[in-house]
Amino acid sequence: MPYDTPTAPLLAVSGDMLVIAPRTGAPVRRTSTNPYRRLLATPGARAFTVGNLIARLPMGMFSVSAVIMIAGSRGSYALAGAVTATGLAATAVVAPWTARFVDRYGQARIAVPATAIAVLGSLALLLCVHYDAPDWTLFAAYAATATTPNTGGMSRARWAHLHRGDPAALHTANSFEQAADELCFMLGPALAAFLCAALFPEAGTLIGAVLLMTGVLIFAAQRATEPPVAPVTRAGSPLRTRGMPALLAVFLATGAVFGAMEVVTIAHAGGAILALQAGGSCVAGLLYGSLRPAVDIRRRLLWCLAGMAALMSLPLLAASSTDSLLVLAGSLLLAGAATAPTMVTGMTLVQRLTPEGQLNEGMTLSVTALLGGIAAGSATGGWMVEHAGTVTAYVVPGCAAGLALAVAAAGIRVRGNGA
Repeated sequence: MPYDTPTAPLLAVSGDMLVIAPRTGAPVRRTSTNPYRRLLATPGARAFTVGNLIARLPMGMFSVSAVIMIAGSRGSYALAGAVTATGLAATAVVAPWTARFVDRYGQARIAVPATAIAVLGSLALLLCVHYDAPDWTLFAAYAATATTPNTGGMSRARWAHLHRGDPAALHTANSFEQAADELCFMLGPALAAFLCAALFPEAGTLIGAVLLMTGVLIFAAQRATEPPVAPVTRAGSPLRTRGMPALLAVFLATGAVFGAMEVVTIAHAGGAILALQAGGSCVAGLLYGSLRPAVDIRRRLLWCLAGMAALMSLPLLAASSTDSLLVLAGSLLLAGAATAPTMVTGMTLVQRLTPEGQLNEGMTLSVTALLGGIAAGSATGGWMVEHAGTVTAYVVPGCAAGLALAVAAAGIRVRGNGA
């Protein structure tokens, strides 16, 4: 900076510094070198972040709450799983359309009514379970929750708008958002299970719905940071963008890593140990965001995927070589360390590939691919557990990670070095 001279007097103030500009003699505040502190110092950022975190926490609560609530009332985990799978399938169809409307008409205008419909669906599910309604009503009610907007995508879109032209700040923002995802999906299931056990079976769904609506209202109220509405055009889906199909295939395979690892680990050692994988990913995401990223983002994605493929072999090695849960816990912690950097880099590439004015739709497509992969990975992992045992089943997430690397390498080789 022009006022950073060796003779300029400095005064430390709450982690920031006041320096005297030599040309004007006026004090100028220079922010701390902590990238996350600089990020949250952006005007309006803390307010929309608080609202988004409140809205995002229920994303890790709803499916667990639904399974506990339905299985406890109807005595069938098969029914509970079928209902939640129906909701996932409905979300895969509806979410990209919701995101397209968000891009076209604005976050506040679409997110609030879409959330209200989803909350009514959750409450309808609760009432249907409580009053022993026919099974088909559970499917219909849970399908209505598919209108839930992609709150993480909307938050990333705000960061992209606020820090357009600043790749370093956007890298930190994406890392922060990924760490928030990991934190919410680590705390959400535990909170849901606690509420359902400590209060009543429907408590997880009820409180999750209240948190979702409250968070979205707070988030939508921050109009100053909302990205401008995209002009109405005849632009097609971001799927038609060169490189996007291959990238979505990478997200699909990465989702299979997550889904398979979750099912296999629950079958092998119980669900509580999974928090270590999410915790490792959360910490790795924050550390990754504090680093200066390499310029070539496609090569960076390849390195992240290669690291994930290598580290996903650790749980298999741990489970096959020892019965120690401590060793398995350490391997899951290390395996999780590769997932956040991979997701951060992938989301950054989505932002670069998606045409202007379609950012929410592009990121929602990536989340939809991820969810589809989670469903496929869960099914494959469950089949392997049943037919080959839990130890052998750890091959599935490793193979899925290898597939993600292969698809990314093939896609990059076809596209070349262009952006």
